Amino acid sequence: MSGLLLVFLVALIFIVLYQVSRSSEMVARIQGEELFDKKRNKILSYSMLVLWVAFMVGIYACHVYMMPLMGPAAASDHGKDYDFMFLVTLWVTGLVFMLTQFLLFWFAFKYQRIGDKVPYNFAHSTKLELVWTTIPALAMAVLVAIGLKSWFKMTDAAPKGAMQIEMVGKQFNWISRYAGADGVLGKKNYTLINDNNNILGLDWNDKKNMDDIVIPNGEIHLVVNKPVELLIGSRDVIHDVGLSHFRLKMDAVPGITTRLWFTPTVTTAQMKKKTGNNDFVYEVSCDQMCGKGHYSMRAVVIVETQAQFDAWMQMQQSYYAQNHAAPEAAPTKAESDSVKQITMN
Repeated sequence: MSGLLLVFLVALIFIVLYQVSRSSEMVARIQGEELFDKKRNKILSYSMLVLWVAFMVGIYACHVYMMPLMGPAAASDHGKDYDFMFLVTLWVTGLVFMLTQFLLFWFAFKYQRIGDKVPYNFAHSTKLELVWTTIPALAMAVLVAIGLKSWFKMTDAAPKGAMQIEMVGKQFNWISRYAGADGVLGKKNYTLINDNNNILGLDWNDKKNMDDIVIPNGEIHLVVNKPVELLIGSRDVIHDVGLSHFRLKMDAVPGITTRLWFTPTVTTAQMKKKTGNNDFVYEVSCDQMCGKGHYSMRAVVIVETQAQFDAWMQMQQSYYAQNHAAPEAAPTKAESDSVKQITMN
């Protein structure tokens, strides 16, 4: 029913526009084409100014409406660089947009047809073409340079002593892995992947895997003001690690390990106070369409102090211990003799 109403409304709009155009033609015939054309030009030229004012008011209204919906300030050092780059881009493109739109509507008003004035036409201007080609090219070069600087910093080698966390995506959740007491992540082999007891395909022949900690739901714990390097991969299709609060994202590609590093600067508790939202959480989202369950692919990020992180790590059990129960101890000779005696009795 709603579809039929929509079709009817569109048809009605076309009919109204057609009738308006027919009315204009009839008025032009009655008043004379030239006189009507002058009046129409004058009305249209002033309409351009009114439309420009309405356009600017609409932009301001959208800005006022959207600002409360924007995310909080960046919670990482790289995020601050990103926000600076965003502001520079916004100011440069915004000023150019405002100027060009004003000139567009102003020219429509100023150069309206008046009397027998003939407009000046020219087919080519080398100077003008140089200006409108060179200035945008230089502006784009500056913006690209700022972006590349931030990108190279984010993907460069992490500082010495940075914490390493592996993030692996699969349809449709994240898996995170931490190094144990040895501080080294063990080797993996995709042929060893088993959803029952080896979801990352850890090679148990590598002793460095014995103390690694695997979090199946992808929850990440970070230490505030301590650099962290993410080693990113995928078990199936292309995913994307999206860390919007830290202004970071990186593709998770099957068979390839991608990397990025950053330093979180605001704890989860501090961000709750800043936002006034006690339910606030940092999160990892998948920013690449990866299938029908893409919408649900998220994980929680907790930024805390070193002491809180250490306490959390102490409560974790290695993935090897979780999936390889220790064999029961053999009974002692005294226990065996006691069992025999009870049986004989």
